[in-house]
Amino acid sequence: MMTRRDALKTTGIVAAGLMTGLRGTYGAGKDFPSMRPPLDKRGFISDAVEATIDRVAKSIADDEIAWMFRNCYPNTLDTTVTYSIRDGKPDTFVITGDIPAMWLRDSTAQVWPYLPLAKDDRKLQTMLAGVIHRQARCILLDPYANAFNEGPTGSGWQTDLTDMKPGLHERKWEIDSLCYPVRLSYGYWKTTGDASVFDTRWRDAMALVVKTFREQQRIKDRGPYHFQRRTEEWYDTLPFKGYGNPTRPVGLIHSGFRPSDDACIYPFLVPSNLFAVTVLRQLTEILVAEPNLRALARDCQDLASQIEGALREYAIVNHRIYGRIYAFEVDGYGNVLCMDDANVPSLLSLPYLGCCKATDPLYESTRAFVLSKANPYYFSGSAGEGVGGPHVGMDMIWPLGITMRALTSRDDHEISRCLRLLKETHAGTGFMHESFHKDDPKRFTRKWFAWANTLFGEMIVKIQTERPRLLGDQF
Repeated sequence: MMTRRDALKTTGIVAAGLMTGLRGTYGAGKDFPSMRPPLDKRGFISDAVEATIDRVAKSIADDEIAWMFRNCYPNTLDTTVTYSIRDGKPDTFVITGDIPAMWLRDSTAQVWPYLPLAKDDRKLQTMLAGVIHRQARCILLDPYANAFNEGPTGSGWQTDLTDMKPGLHERKWEIDSLCYPVRLSYGYWKTTGDASVFDTRWRDAMALVVKTFREQQRIKDRGPYHFQRRTEEWYDTLPFKGYGNPTRPVGLIHSGFRPSDDACIYPFLVPSNLFAVTVLRQLTEILVAEPNLRALARDCQDLASQIEGALREYAIVNHRIYGRIYAFEVDGYGNVLCMDDANVPSLLSLPYLGCCKATDPLYESTRAFVLSKANPYYFSGSAGEGVGGPHVGMDMIWPLGITMRALTSRDDHEISRCLRLLKETHAGTGFMHESFHKDDPKRFTRKWFAWANTLFGEMIVKIQTERPRLLGDQF
């Protein structure tokens, strides 16, 4: 079985039939043949998504950008979704792409761009409900795991020194792993008005989310989670018998790992704590509608307020160039790490996740820092510039970071520049990659990475809705 680390080293065509350069004519000209699988090979088909592809693509003047959009926007549905009925309810398993496992983070992010269409497409709505049901099952299996198998098949990480189970693909504790299912549940509910997904299993899962956040505040003790891996890589294991570097209990939530699946240096991961505040308040809004869940709703609200207060006190630093900014990680003792990583939640992505407004002065100064050479993981070369991260090494720019820059920008020129960069760095494949070298876009990792593809599609739809004039340009 291909592991995540193996996939990171993949630079050619992935050994997956759906992504090996299939040719077709659907919505593509002779110079840009469709890279989508044939209709009978697609995992899930939504009429609303297909209609959106046609509508939006017609408004794009640049043929190559239009081609990339047609390939990328439906990629999650085309290649990663397995839908079925389980115990009389929808059940949807969503793999990340070239790794046949479901990340709680990725599965939410991959289907999120389709949410606005769910109200008018019953079939799509049911598939999304299936993701929510599956995520609740995953959380109840183990709230500390980040990735899950479709069944109890085990994985290459069963020898990790933690409480592994056959249904787990990997057990790296990441705050955002529990935030994303809440985000999806809330977004689904607000879009469709359907509360039927909030069944007993979902409620139990949400109670476990809050319990796990409380445990990882580590107010009285270290809590139950520990993780070690036999590895040469520092970012794949935790020090001090798997509990991580020391912290002072101040009310923030500990995270063993970042959204990149890399180990935290200081365990109070700021963007993930900010994300937790946001989703706890979203969860409160859902729970207060049910009389027997109001106690849990109050606990959510209290916890959100605790974390928010601790963030104000410990997460904001005075940078010598950019002034007051959010740190990336802190430890409660006064030690801070100033950087950002392309994986979401990131500091750059805070408005996208609803954690703040793009006009917030604190965010604006943090954003200026992130998109500068003061951020050690902002890379610039002859092929492009953008945010990367430690996960695949230095000088590797992540399209996720470029796309997120556009999604959080209020400047036409900046958005156009991001579009141009993404066009110039897909290496002729028509898809987004995990990362590419700053001086050579043909040196890339992960040809089949559905989150990056679908996020690119979400960006194009947003531009078409809010700034259609930009898509009238050639890039």
